[in-house]
Amino acid sequence: IMRQPPHILIADDESISRENLGYALTKEGYTTCCAHNGTQALKLLGETHFDLVITDMRMEGHDGLAVLERAKAIDPLTEVIIITGYASISTAVEAMRKGAYSYVSKPLRLDELRMVISQALERQQLKQEIVELREKSHLADTHQIIGDSPIMQRLKTSLRQIAGTDCSVVILGETGTGKELVARTLHHQSNRSTKRFLALNCGALDENILSNELFGHEKEAFTGAGAMKKGLLEAADGGTFFLDEITAMPPSMQVKLLRVLQERRIMRVGGTDNIPIDVRIVAAANQDLREEVEAGRFRQDLYFRLNVITVHLPPLRERIQDIPILCHRFLRRFSSGREQSVTGITQDALQILTGHAFPGNVRELENIMERAVALCPGPDITPRDLPGDLLAYTFPGTSLTDREWPTLAQQEKQYILWVLEQTSGNKVRAAEILGIDRVSLWRKLRRYETDGM
Repeated sequence: IMRQPPHILIADDESISRENLGYALTKEGYTTCCAHNGTQALKLLGETHFDLVITDMRMEGHDGLAVLERAKAIDPLTEVIIITGYASISTAVEAMRKGAYSYVSKPLRLDELRMVISQALERQQLKQEIVELREKSHLADTHQIIGDSPIMQRLKTSLRQIAGTDCSVVILGETGTGKELVARTLHHQSNRSTKRFLALNCGALDENILSNELFGHEKEAFTGAGAMKKGLLEAADGGTFFLDEITAMPPSMQVKLLRVLQERRIMRVGGTDNIPIDVRIVAAANQDLREEVEAGRFRQDLYFRLNVITVHLPPLRERIQDIPILCHRFLRRFSSGREQSVTGITQDALQILTGHAFPGNVRELENIMERAVALCPGPDITPRDLPGDLLAYTFPGTSLTDREWPTLAQQEKQYILWVLEQTSGNKVRAAEILGIDRVSLWRKLRRYETDGM
């Protein structure tokens, strides 16, 4: 991947020093931006991303410490070099404790500054690469769409095609089906993958907090706003922004989001400037958006803006054949690092899981496997390591056709024999589970033998 030249902000109220340094760094291939005082530097930090900030300690308006703190608050990966006079070296050392990379004393020696800049940028790039590698590793481990069923193969093919476009996407699916996972997959397969993926759950916040999270705020926009804060939409510039539970967004916020999609600009709370953004919106809901529009709970114009492409996620009960491969993936993840290794899952346990309806979908299966690994003495997960309620509600169903419906007696027999199998033939325990006495169980078993059922 070709990287852009490092972007450097130079903040110095001495024009000759500022201009000479800017000219020298530009000649060496850096992209530079100059601020003639601390106040302008803070403004530029809020508008543009910088890899490195070189700031004088003493300036009008705001000093170098204020510039340092703002730069680190906006992006902790940004490195800061402090320029200081001999009399303020102790202050510069204090700045390093607050996160500055280094300090350079006046009068400036360009060769010395070049070396410090090179080292600071090398460190900044290394930290950025570490973050990217961690994100990729996390994606490969826990954010990978798992499943070989026909419906999931079609979904994966569809996502590869959609990722190549840049239009808005709506993901529909029941709770726990992996809507954020699909959004992340779209991002990482797109040409925006080198930029940020950010997510927000619209149902978890009230209107004021939601507005602040989306659009950010200016300094002193409200009580307690001691500094400017970028919103998530602005922070995701160039990347992808995922809005989960979009139907929970209040009507007034729906209007604001519609304006963002139309104008591709945002305005921070308390601000007056329209800030251009380039971000792909992916929204998700566990309800049919068309029904929400018809019921008057969701704006029709916003629906049409968002719903350029719709992705439907199947519930787990519609792709039962994927349960074994999901189980083994969760097993490897949760058993990693354990002293007592859990390496497998028995067919009896898998049979119970594949017979479960999974109202909580993949998330429910993930929780079941995490619990099973924690309780399993090893090496294989068995039925006794699964939650007890699965045994109460899950047993192998009879294969049905349109013309062959089992009788109630046949279903009862099948369930009784299955419970006996799960209890290893223990009739006392089986009777307890069935809620009948041992004599009644014995009579039923005798009748099955006599009738040949």
